[in-house]
Amino acid sequence: MYATVRRYEGVADPSEVARRVNEGFVPLISQIPGFLACYCVDASDHVIVSTSVFEEQASAEESNRRATDWARQNVATLLPNPPQITMGEVFAHKTKEARAASSLG
Repeated sequence: MYATVRRYEGVADPSEVARRVNEGFVPLISQIPGFLACYCVDASDHVIVSTSVFEEQASAEESNRRATDWARQNVATLLPNPPQITMGEVFAHKTKEARAASSLG
């Protein structure tokens, strides 16, 4: 399993980037073979962090290429700085199944 983290600093309008990412980038990246998960976080102070997880290294690398192309075409004016990209093999992980919301009456 491989993860890639992209950190964007100086984001002009984080809420607009979030809207565009949900509408355009998440559907795009989830089509990459081996896709497992994508998380995008508003880290405050005009910083957004994107973490994507894939079964294979080649898929994680492809996600970085697609992220670069997508950002250039869709949010370039909102992301003035290139991202800091960190990618590597996941050596530890654990997930917990989400619990269904309970209905209290």
